[in-house]
Amino acid sequence: MDGVDLSYKLRLAALVPRRRLGYPQPVESVSVARCAQLSPADDVGTSVVHDHYLTPEQINAFDDQGFLVLRHWIPSHLLERLQEGAVDWVSVGKKSRQVGEVNEDYRFVNRDGRDVMYRVDYLHNKGQVVSLELLGSPEILGIAESLAGKNFVPTYEAMVFKDTGNGAPIRWHQDATHPRRYRIFNIDIYLDAARPGQGALRVVPGSQRTKVDVCEIEDRCGWEVPGRHFHLQGAGDILVHDVMLVHGSAPTLGNSLRRTIYYEFRPAEQILEEGPWDRAWVDKRLRLLPLALEAYARANPGQAGFAWRADPDFRPAPTSGAELRVAHLVHSPGSYCSAGDVPTKT
Repeated sequence: MDGVDLSYKLRLAALVPRRRLGYPQPVESVSVARCAQLSPADDVGTSVVHDHYLTPEQINAFDDQGFLVLRHWIPSHLLERLQEGAVDWVSVGKKSRQVGEVNEDYRFVNRDGRDVMYRVDYLHNKGQVVSLELLGSPEILGIAESLAGKNFVPTYEAMVFKDTGNGAPIRWHQDATHPRRYRIFNIDIYLDAARPGQGALRVVPGSQRTKVDVCEIEDRCGWEVPGRHFHLQGAGDILVHDVMLVHGSAPTLGNSLRRTIYYEFRPAEQILEEGPWDRAWVDKRLRLLPLALEAYARANPGQAGFAWRADPDFRPAPTSGAELRVAHLVHSPGSYCSAGDVPTKT
């Protein structure tokens, strides 16, 4: 590669899965010996890159801290369509509950004797094509390739929200735990601002390096975990977080509506080596990508789309009537205190 610009070489090196870079490094577990005062987090790698790939500096910051903040990352026209779609997802879910329909994709919890909706799973078959447009956008897929390599797989899609006046906490947890030979991460797309006292996310930087006993953290420190920060997000901002990052949000009173879309990505190589899903499931998930790229192109005529560069082996042949809802019969184990660990593949 003589004569090639050094920044391009660094970009290529940053796209290599972590196993090839000699990860993971030995680390210490999160200490809960002392509980300190809350402090706001410094943004980590907030510059917007025109091609939507992350810079080597941003990738290094993500690996070090376990998260990355990207301000104003979602274009305003796409953000508006997402906000409109979110209104419909919530409306359909609430109406289905009112008429006695049972659809597990619309998640409710009983709070003070009433059912409160807080989550929508499997967004792509919920009547709003904007979820596929978002998945096929350069803004999302540039991040995915930067961190998972070119054979990235979209593994989850959901929207979690705190409705107006519904300030229940999301307790400390790690989304999933794994051997850390590859990066697994969530891209959190904020549809509304998250401010102090309104359920802003709290994270423990560096906690992604090992499985953490979140029950011990809660028992000893409550929300005052050493070193934790809170994030102030604006509508259209993105927070990329490692699935092993310890995070949560404290209870609030009288908070305004806060909606966040979560797209998880993993390298195909990681899934095939470690599970918990098989090759047939991976192929179903990968078939979502051509549909997403097409949805983006239709909604954004004249705009440059994302150049999907997956290896031929990870470009499954299209099928008629490709599934939009590719369900999970099993999940990677996580670390939770409220409901125990999510069961893993047996």
